[in-house]
Amino acid sequence: MNTIAGSPWLEQRGLQALLAVLNDGGEEARIAGGAVRNALLGQPVTDIDIATTTVPDETIRRAEAAGFKVVPTGYDHGTVTVIAKGIPFEVTTLRADVETFGRHARVVFGRDWKADAQRRDFTINALYAEADGRVVDLVGGLADLETRTLRFIGEAETRIREDYLRILRFFRFFAWYGSGRPDAEGLKACARLKDRLSGLSAERVWTELRKLLGAPDPSRALLWMRQTGVLTEVLPETEKWGIDAIHSLVETERGLGWPVQPLLRLASMVPPDAERLEKLGERLRLSKAETAALVSWAEAPRPDPALKEAEFSKLLYRSDPQGVAWRLQLGLSSARARAVEDDKALIETAGYQRLLDIAARWQRPVFPVRGKDLLQLGFEPGEALGAKLTELEEMWVASDFTLSREDLLGKAEGRP
Repeated sequence: MNTIAGSPWLEQRGLQALLAVLNDGGEEARIAGGAVRNALLGQPVTDIDIATTTVPDETIRRAEAAGFKVVPTGYDHGTVTVIAKGIPFEVTTLRADVETFGRHARVVFGRDWKADAQRRDFTINALYAEADGRVVDLVGGLADLETRTLRFIGEAETRIREDYLRILRFFRFFAWYGSGRPDAEGLKACARLKDRLSGLSAERVWTELRKLLGAPDPSRALLWMRQTGVLTEVLPETEKWGIDAIHSLVETERGLGWPVQPLLRLASMVPPDAERLEKLGERLRLSKAETAALVSWAEAPRPDPALKEAEFSKLLYRSDPQGVAWRLQLGLSSARARAVEDDKALIETAGYQRLLDIAARWQRPVFPVRGKDLLQLGFEPGEALGAKLTELEEMWVASDFTLSREDLLGKAEGRP
């Protein structure tokens, strides 16, 4: 586990050419962080970061001399983005913290790889790799990766005080890469400092929560967040509601091949209260679409799994189909969990699945009458016209959407 040689992305010509120019003349450059971690775990690698001893101006000079485009994305902090063969690589000069201010720090550039590693958050995120794939481990990250142990580098409390978002990152990375019980010192430090999360921007908090909820199985991480009080700190709506439903939802996703939906997982953990979810959306600065999805789920009726197709079609017409689908998915996952010991739940499971299949192919019918149709019949603009349209639409829905435009206009005129 001390090499990533053979990884297809490592052989990219642009990456190898960039590493070659940065390694020239006594300087050193290595791939750093998540790309190395994921390659060792056999997981997909998307972003490739590079650490180098060259200072930013020298990095830019060398990259441009090699014909690469350079964007000074974080120049003041030693970071530039180099686009080599169409692929962006974030290149950062080795650094050491002189003084920290929450998430910000005054840094100095250096050439000490161990000092650079020690300023990072977790041991598994502080691995480096040479151009040939040889892994360089200066903080015990390989051993922790082998056992799926998530551990802060150095003292957990010190690392957290440098950036309190690391509390949420601790649980997020545990959800994605951890196993067993999280590091005890890390848990204690997160519990002690959880009240500092209130000082973070809502956008940063929600970004971490969304990534955590997108993990293959976040249920264990959420359990430890609840135990430490961190979950109540960032999602107080879960306190009296519970997180039991998340496990059965994850199991159902796996069993039925559902795509992971972080928002649906969030819905499984909070009460279906539209007003509270509106406030949650405001507090965490969710997008309008995200808040609307949660509110739609809260306001949607929970269909009886034995509902006939005709009645279910009417329910879908009168509601937001996406909100109804979430109700069905959560109902199905709950029924599957109970079906092991309850035959009634097994029948419920089949019913929920039948309704989900109907919802997936359902197309909203178009009401064939418009206001202008009634105006042509002599109706005056105003409330009476709106009331008549509503009355006609209810007749149409009650007929299983079978009444034609002519039928409805006849009824508007008082014809039988």
